[in-house]
Amino acid sequence: MAKKLWTQTAEVPEALRSQPPPARVRAIEANEMGVAFQPIVDLETKEIFAAEMLARCRREMFANPAILFEQAELQGATGRLGRLTREAGFARAPEVPLFVNLHPHELSERWIVRPDDPMNFFEHGLFLEVTESAAFDYFELVSGALRELCGRLNAQLVVDDFGAGQSNLLRIAELGPAIVKLDRSLVMHADQHAAKQVILRHLVRLCEDLGARVVAEGIETVDELRVVIDAGVHYGQGYLLARPADPMNEVVWPDGL
Repeated sequence: MAKKLWTQTAEVPEALRSQPPPARVRAIEANEMGVAFQPIVDLETKEIFAAEMLARCRREMFANPAILFEQAELQGATGRLGRLTREAGFARAPEVPLFVNLHPHELSERWIVRPDDPMNFFEHGLFLEVTESAAFDYFELVSGALRELCGRLNAQLVVDDFGAGQSNLLRIAELGPAIVKLDRSLVMHADQHAAKQVILRHLVRLCEDLGARVVAEGIETVDELRVVIDAGVHYGQGYLLARPADPMNEVVWPDGL
């Protein structure tokens, strides 16, 4: 079974999953790759803290990012796809720190250690992001090669989807990420579930004790935003604040908060 990849993926519809794409990912040309940028907002200052770079493919059969990334992994093309995405994105990146999604295969395929990679020339701060499940499945690569890459680029490690399923807290502590992004399932309708609110507060305290700051993803309503603020979450991301776009949208902060 294919694993979930970057946070820019969405759930793959079953009807699409059963239909093989008519072209290979390796056939995608540079001019067919684009990006969108979504602000990550400091919930205390209400200012943009950083932006996440999200891949977008202009080929119709790969317009759904979940299909694109699932097929890239199955076809052994994550390295090339990641490089095409960075070439498209860093040329248009806003002048704020940037969250860049990586798959561990990119390390083993040696793509992101190349000296001409666009990440080497970005001057506004880098956060290298892997999903929690990928960090555990490829723990040696993430704890070794990816952390070495962070040191060389003066970047910081981000673990995404924290709290999805059974989290291995010891492994998170061993990785020592600077940022932890909470799984969006914890944020969705959190205002309607007291248990989620308790979990959010405890996870924020836990991450702070481990030296990490917290991003809440998938904020879509004012009530969800209010809950994550009350829980002490440091940064927020979601359609309520700004949708992904190129160029990046301005943040719209709700009145009364």
